[in-house]
Amino acid sequence: MNNEKVIGESIAVCGECDWVARVPARKAGETAHCPRCGHHVAPPAQPDHQRPLAWALATLVMLGLVFAFDFLSFSTRGVAHSMSFFDAARAMAGHDYPSLGVLLFMTTAGLPAAYLLALIFLLIQAAGGRSGPATRMLARSLRPMEPWMMADVFIVGVLVSLIKIVTLADVAIGTSFIAFCIYALLLLRTFTFIDWASLWQDLAPKQAIDSHLETGRTGASQDAVACRGCGLAFQPHRHGHCPRCNRRPVSNALDRIQLTWALLITAIILYIPANIYPIMSTTSLGSTDPQTIIGGVLHLAHTGSWPIALVIFVASVVVPISKIAALAWLCLAASNGWHDDSRSQMRLYRITEKIGRWSMIDVFVVAVLVALVRAGALMAIEPGPAALCFAAVVIITMVAAHTFDTRRLWGATFERDCP
Repeated sequence: MNNEKVIGESIAVCGECDWVARVPARKAGETAHCPRCGHHVAPPAQPDHQRPLAWALATLVMLGLVFAFDFLSFSTRGVAHSMSFFDAARAMAGHDYPSLGVLLFMTTAGLPAAYLLALIFLLIQAAGGRSGPATRMLARSLRPMEPWMMADVFIVGVLVSLIKIVTLADVAIGTSFIAFCIYALLLLRTFTFIDWASLWQDLAPKQAIDSHLETGRTGASQDAVACRGCGLAFQPHRHGHCPRCNRRPVSNALDRIQLTWALLITAIILYIPANIYPIMSTTSLGSTDPQTIIGGVLHLAHTGSWPIALVIFVASVVVPISKIAALAWLCLAASNGWHDDSRSQMRLYRITEKIGRWSMIDVFVVAVLVALVRAGALMAIEPGPAALCFAAVVIITMVAAHTFDTRRLWGATFERDCP
C-alpha cells in the first residue's frame, strides 16, 4: 500500500498578480506556480513535519555553538586581540551606534533564533493537532521575518573584512566562525523544507470557503484577496478578517504606490550623506584616515584586491542605485498603465526584491573591522556616520519593495486570459 501523503486540491489567489488558480493535489516534493505570472503559490510539499523539525533543531544547536568560541583573532606588531561573535554588535554600540549594533545582532542571530524557536513550537503543535488563536497569530508572523535574516550576507561581509586587513596584520579564523558558516547553511536549508500550506492546514484546517471563486479570473473581480498571513483565499466583505488566522486583509482598493514613492524619496535623500561622509576611519601609528564608500573601493582596487573591490562596488553602489531606479520605474509603470509586458516587469521586481539585502555587506564589514582591529594607537578602526545612513538606505529600500503593490503591474491586463 502506498502511504505517501498527498496535499489536497485547493483554490489560491496569487499574491503577486491576483490571478485565481486551482492548485492541484501535490505529492511530496511537488510545487505549484501561478499560471499567469509564475509566482510560487504552493511550496514543495512535505510528507510530514519531521524533516523541517530536525533541520530547525540542528540549526538552533549550531547557533548556540557560535557563542561558545572565539570568532576571529587579530595580531600586529606584538599586539593581539580576539573577538567573539557578540563583540561585533557590542563594538558598534560602544562607538555611539547602538542602533547598528542591534541591527547586526537581530539580522544575524536574534531574529533567526526567535524564528527557529517559534517554528519548532508550531511544528510540534501541528504534529499533535493542537492549535489556538495565539498559535495562529505566531504562525502568521513568521514568514515576513525571512527576508530580514542575513546570516549569509554576514559571512560575505566577514570574508571581505579579512581580505581588507590581511596585508596589515595576521588574522586567524576561530571555531565560532566555522560554526556560523554551518549555521547559515542549515538556516537556508531549513527554509526550503517548510511547507506552509501543509503546516497551516494542520494548524487550522480551512473550510470550503473558496469553492465559490472562479478560476481564470482575478481576485479583484470577485472581491477576493489572498491573506498575507496564511495564504487563504477569501472575500473580505463576507468574512471581514481572515477566517483562518484573523489577519486584516490588504484591500484591492488600497493604493500603496504613494507609500512606495515616499520611501524611495527618503532613501535617495539618505543615500547622499551615506556617500559624502566617511563610513569608517582607520587609525594607524597615530594617523587617522577616514574612508568613504567609494574611497574604500578605490583603496581595495589600488592594493590589487580587484574582486573584493568589485563586490563592494556592486553591493554598495550598483545595487542601491539600481534598486531605487527599478522601483521608481515600476511605480511609474503601475501608475500610468504601462503594462505591455507585465511578465518582464514582474521579473524585474523579483530581482529587485531579492538583491536588496546584499547591500548590507558594507555595514557588516565595518562592524567586523571595528570589533576586530583594536590595537590602541597602533591600529584601530571606528565607524563613521555614513554607516548609519547607508544601513537606513538598505532597510528603507527593502521596505519599499515589500510595500509595492505588484497587482498594479497587471492593471491593463487584469482580465486578460491567462496564456
